[in-house]
Amino acid sequence: MLEKNQLDYMCGISDDEMTRRFEESIRIDEEIRRVQGLPVARYNAEEKKAYKLYPNGKIEYV
Repeated sequence: MLEKNQLDYMCGISDDEMTRRFEESIRIDEEIRRVQGLPVARYNAEEKKAYKLYPNGKIEYV
């Protein structure tokens, strides 16, 4: 029998559900930042650079 991780056992939440909740929390945070007029952090894999994306569409590489 496979032993469950103590946290999984205590919470009763699967890894897939935890991942879904994490992704949703990021989406909500980005929406709040957009409404507040704040930038969100993104990553351009082609250029291998991080950047800030502003609500007006402006991109600023950091």
